Amino acid sequence: MAKKLCGTNYPLSICFIVVNEFCERFSYYGMKAVLTLYFLSYLKWDKDLSTAVYHAFSGLCYFTPILGALIADSWLGKFKTIIYLSIVYVIGHVIKSVGAIPTVGNKDVHIALSMLGLILIAFGTGGIKPCVAAFGGDQFDEDSMKERQKFFSIFYMSINAGSLLSTVITPVLRGDVKCFGEDCYALAFGVPAALMMVALAVFIFGSSLYKKNPPQGNILLQVCNCIGFAIKNRWNSSKSAPKRTHWLDWAEDKYSVRKPSSRMIPENVNCKFLETLNPFIVFFSQQKRLIEEIRMVLRVLVLYIPLPMFWALFDQQGSRWTLQATRMNLAFGESFTIKPDQMQMLNALMILLFVPIFDLIIYPLVSLCRINIRPLRKMATGMIFAALAFGAATLVEVNVVKTVVEPAPAGKCLLQVYNLAGRDISVKVPDNDVFPDPIKDLQDLPNYETLLLEASSKVLGIAVTLSGKESVCEQTFEEQKAYSLIIYNTNSGIKCKMVEDYIKKNEDGNPNIRFFNTRPEPVNLTVGREQFYVPSDYSMTPNKSVDRGEYPSVNCSARPETCDSLNLGLLDFGASYTFILLQESGTIVAKRMEDVEANNVHIAWQIPQYVLLTAGEVMFSITGLEFSYSQAPTNMKSVLQAGWLLTVAFGNVIVLIVAEGAGLEQWKEFLLFAGLLLGVCVIFSIMAYFYTNNDPEQLDKIFLEDSRWDEDEDDNMKKKNEEIQLNKAGKSTRL
Repeated sequence: MAKKLCGTNYPLSICFIVVNEFCERFSYYGMKAVLTLYFLSYLKWDKDLSTAVYHAFSGLCYFTPILGALIADSWLGKFKTIIYLSIVYVIGHVIKSVGAIPTVGNKDVHIALSMLGLILIAFGTGGIKPCVAAFGGDQFDEDSMKERQKFFSIFYMSINAGSLLSTVITPVLRGDVKCFGEDCYALAFGVPAALMMVALAVFIFGSSLYKKNPPQGNILLQVCNCIGFAIKNRWNSSKSAPKRTHWLDWAEDKYSVRKPSSRMIPENVNCKFLETLNPFIVFFSQQKRLIEEIRMVLRVLVLYIPLPMFWALFDQQGSRWTLQATRMNLAFGESFTIKPDQMQMLNALMILLFVPIFDLIIYPLVSLCRINIRPLRKMATGMIFAALAFGAATLVEVNVVKTVVEPAPAGKCLLQVYNLAGRDISVKVPDNDVFPDPIKDLQDLPNYETLLLEASSKVLGIAVTLSGKESVCEQTFEEQKAYSLIIYNTNSGIKCKMVEDYIKKNEDGNPNIRFFNTRPEPVNLTVGREQFYVPSDYSMTPNKSVDRGEYPSVNCSARPETCDSLNLGLLDFGASYTFILLQESGTIVAKRMEDVEANNVHIAWQIPQYVLLTAGEVMFSITGLEFSYSQAPTNMKSVLQAGWLLTVAFGNVIVLIVAEGAGLEQWKEFLLFAGLLLGVCVIFSIMAYFYTNNDPEQLDKIFLEDSRWDEDEDDNMKKKNEEIQLNKAGKSTRL
């Protein structure tokens, strides 16, 4: 008898299963939370490729559960499948973490290790996904149904708790801990790897307590074989073959043999022959039922066809929405800032809040209004909420992009001017009507100007007028680049210096800064954790990323002038700054120029889209699972579960295709997804209107009566055989 937990009716073994699930979900969601930014900032991929690979990985994680179910049910059993695939899972995590160490090989090695690690993780997490919950359910006896239901609630809570904590913690490990001079992705991946090791160890530690059922065959294989036979039989049938009312009826030649009645048994058939025949009779009865159950399942699976579009929107929380967050203001007051990849935790947090709110408040209130809230209506409403979430994301994106400097198209480049000449200047660029007004001394121009080159590169003679005297500066410009032209005055006249600018906002939201030294002596600066050496004589440092915050006193060393500290002010999210180091009254001062505007849309504006999407998830996902369970025959529930997981996988494939193929601006892409989901919602609503509910209990009753009829027939056969045997005995006596 299984050991019980503290005098309750709960098996002690479920403690190990729940802890295992918590640690596994922490490892998966923790790794996934920082994955998009890892692709962007560490592997230096662009946003579209990062999004595509992210969703390719997510899709693979939902294709592989079918493989895990086949292995568990047909070969190894649930326990061994969880053990072996968890080992694969751990190996994948370790390889992924090693690939994030900068000193291990070059970029190609990092990419190869990362992809190999992700593939192994996908097979590990997907393979154990259908096994762990079912294995937990196996630990309960048939008389512990209430305890089993509560176990699944606890199990679901452990999933959300692991997801919530990991999406809060791993972004902190990534951003706040520095290793090898940059964000510590090795640690952000290493901690989830350690948690997966703990999950495996805990699961193994409880092995002596588990109830381990042997593999009993996979119903999914039987379904596929039956459908395959029906299609093959229909294809190979002659034109003269009788028509069937349903294409699955073509499987009846193999899967629908009636059990023979007593009237069909010849008198000379003995009892031993009937006993030999009985297992085959039972088998054929089961096969007939299989066809009827597949009919029910296929009707539900047809209803699943539009569902991937919902998941295409839902799973973009970790990709497109995270990228949107990197271009927003992440500060809550003076002392607290949130990481862009931490916003995903809102979904897990609000799920925990919304499930009881919907069940205890919203659904009862709607029922009081005499509105019939059938499951399919809830799912359609969930789709609408998800579309509204992307409508909200579109509005946010339209305002977010206002602070972004768009790269110049082919045949053009971007230019801004710094006037360090001490007086107003006029700037004229050949064949371009730019800088129409005089530029004041140390004026911070609001925007870049676009120059027409009509070639991949071009030399332009820029005319600079100072106090009525014109000078020409010849500079070489290349298309699709951004430049700063620095104009300063020397004893010999006007001089020009042009530097290339970095106009992209940082993937983690932090500001970029650089320094331009007008002095004859170099300067050393320390800004946060970054060191700057600024050469003398009108030299510019490269851009470096620093943490967002106030910098009222930056360490500075230079000679012979005094340079104890510099006040840089607030370096805000998403901005790029150039600080001009000037000498004033024997001290060094820093004049700030804002090359790229700071993010001015607050991250709180993402909350409405998360609220809408989570509300949609509650109505769509949870209701969909309940509906599928109610519509599935008893031994077909795993088949519908596999179909449900495939809708998630195909949803990620849709995002992959759009991200790589559409080439739309981000706000237009959001609007496209919202429109597509609304269109799919209309189609789904029409399909739902004509859908009639399955009644698995009625099917059970029919076959129960059929089995009782078969038992009566068995009794008749036995009586008839006894009469035959008695007649034979009588004949032998007379002889």
